[in-house]
Amino acid sequence: MPSLIDIRRRIRAVKSTQQITKAMKMVAAANLRRSQERVLNTRPMARQIARVLGDLAARVDPSAHPLLRQPGQDDEARSLLIVMTADKGMCGSFNANIIRAASNYILEQADQEITLGVIGRRGRDYFVRRNYPIRFDLINFTRRPEYDHARAIANEAIAAFTKREVNQVVLAYNEFKSVLQQRIVISRLLPIPKTQFEPGDSTAMVDYLYEPSPQAIFDSMLERLVGFEIFTALVESAAAQNAAQMVAMDNATKNSGEVIDTLTLTMNKVRQAAITREIIEVVSGAGAL
Repeated sequence: MPSLIDIRRRIRAVKSTQQITKAMKMVAAANLRRSQERVLNTRPMARQIARVLGDLAARVDPSAHPLLRQPGQDDEARSLLIVMTADKGMCGSFNANIIRAASNYILEQADQEITLGVIGRRGRDYFVRRNYPIRFDLINFTRRPEYDHARAIANEAIAAFTKREVNQVVLAYNEFKSVLQQRIVISRLLPIPKTQFEPGDSTAMVDYLYEPSPQAIFDSMLERLVGFEIFTALVESAAAQNAAQMVAMDNATKNSGEVIDTLTLTMNKVRQAAITREIIEVVSGAGAL
């Protein structure tokens, strides 16, 4: 059985860890509130952008813009998979889930040549160690992404697509659903998918008027809108990361409390045994006299 000194030392160490995890939980909660506001502000615009882009793609000739080009039957299947992870750990299964989903996607698309664009240090380190082909990686901004980061990613994706180095670009990220739930999303970014309207769908009745012309809109706005879709994914991923870290640190704080209670009980038992032993020794010594 460990000595009282060892148990007290372990209790102090666990209490120090508990203070750290409690502070990290509070920081994650503050970051989550800001991230939730950004998610709520970007989602309506993102949905409308996707609707307009899909409608445009369905109405115009795919040759009107390079980003609308659909792969031909004779084209070799080549994809760019953009994976969004965190720069740091201590956020539960957040990184493991998205890395596993991306790895499974690569295995399922074994007939394609897939290169990676990796966002976040954790994902980059994982795929580099396993010698996956990586076209680009960006780190140290995943907790609070800005539109400039999205533009840098969009520029890489658009360059690869327009130069026909790949014939599709796919995003893989965590979508924020709630504090306790994140959803893995793997969606095609390029070529811009056409909106599919079902019979009776009210959105099918919408007819947009484009000024000055669809071609002019393509030339001036399409690449920016692709960048905004990437920015939306970054914001969703950041909110999901903060939520996962807050939950993980909350669980760590609770587990630390349970460990402290267990160690305190053990310490009391050891101390009681020591006191009992000393009493027996005193009584035995008095009896011998």
